[in-house]
Amino acid sequence: MGIFELIAIGIGLSMDAFAVSICKGLALKKMDWRNAIIAGVYFGCFQGFMPLLGYLLGIRFQSLITQIDHWIAFILLLCIGVNMIKGSMDKEAECVDSSFGLKAMFPLAVATSIDALAVGISFAFLHVNIVMAAFIIGITTFGFGIAGVKIGNVFGIRYKSKAELTGGIILILIGAKILIEHLGII
Repeated sequence: MGIFELIAIGIGLSMDAFAVSICKGLALKKMDWRNAIIAGVYFGCFQGFMPLLGYLLGIRFQSLITQIDHWIAFILLLCIGVNMIKGSMDKEAECVDSSFGLKAMFPLAVATSIDALAVGISFAFLHVNIVMAAFIIGITTFGFGIAGVKIGNVFGIRYKSKAELTGGIILILIGAKILIEHLGII
């Protein structure tokens, strides 16, 4: 597998993290590059690590993981999305989605990187330099994570009142997309 194919895979895998980064940026009152870098690091590290883990697991547990990866991603994104929608309806609650702490970012990073785990499993059966692949995927996602927070923040300034609702809906749709694609419904 060549470098251009790995870059294309990296871009494809980073789209879920990009969408979530946009949601995080929507919730920010003021753009903070530190938060954008935190999002980039979380998403980039997980997206880079998961193919490595998938590669190692793929050697032994291919059929088990590929059968449930879409369900794990769907359930995590659904739960996070529903909580964001609930938060958007509570006028007195602080916007939980604006947090870039471990409790907020860890589940998002895991949920958006489940597909990278599955890709890593497939890499176990292809001629792929797994270290280079993981690096390219991680760096690509890092960049998209930072850009997503900035783009979301610019958008959120104009439509601040609906930001959390939109973010929750996007996360649920991403989870549904992952599930539908893996079940072969479309």
